[in-house]
Amino acid sequence: MKQDKKAFTSEKTSNEEEIALFREAMQDVIPLAPSKQIVHRQKLPLPIPRPAVETAASKDTLSDHISLEIPEGGEWSYLRPGLSRQMLRKLRRGHWKIQAELDMHGMTRDEARYALVAFLDECGKYGARCVCVIHGRGLSSKNGEPVLKSRVGSWLAQRDDVLAFCQANPEQGGSGAVLVLLKLSA
Repeated sequence: MKQDKKAFTSEKTSNEEEIALFREAMQDVIPLAPSKQIVHRQKLPLPIPRPAVETAASKDTLSDHISLEIPEGGEWSYLRPGLSRQMLRKLRRGHWKIQAELDMHGMTRDEARYALVAFLDECGKYGARCVCVIHGRGLSSKNGEPVLKSRVGSWLAQRDDVLAFCQANPEQGGSGAVLVLLKLSA
């Protein structure tokens, strides 16, 4: 018991010494004047846990054989037939806050397709309206060409819950990402 009291006393003395040293070091410090500048910090969307690939595979009905034309070097987009072009304009301008994000960097074509199906299903469960899918620019793939970009576009166009999508703004990934507007789940 005497050893424990001695250890406690030495800890207390050590702690008091540290506080005294800190106060001595800070005695000449002058606080900064308050700034009138307001710093807005953007909250990052909460990640949606990625389920195991096997569960997504059973629901996968997306085809790789349906192609969506993407203009060479241009921005690409999709709007479900019958919807107003205004909806696509709003998506491009950031009218809806991005609520979830899927990053496909390093995935194979099949992994990416399964991950996209699972991600969109989860987004539907949680009621996400606008999401960002990062497919990459293909800089580290063979021939430096994007492998997933056109496939992601055709996969998204096949989904009934996708109302529109467009290339992301440069700060959100530019030509390596796509913003997706989803139907509100009932």
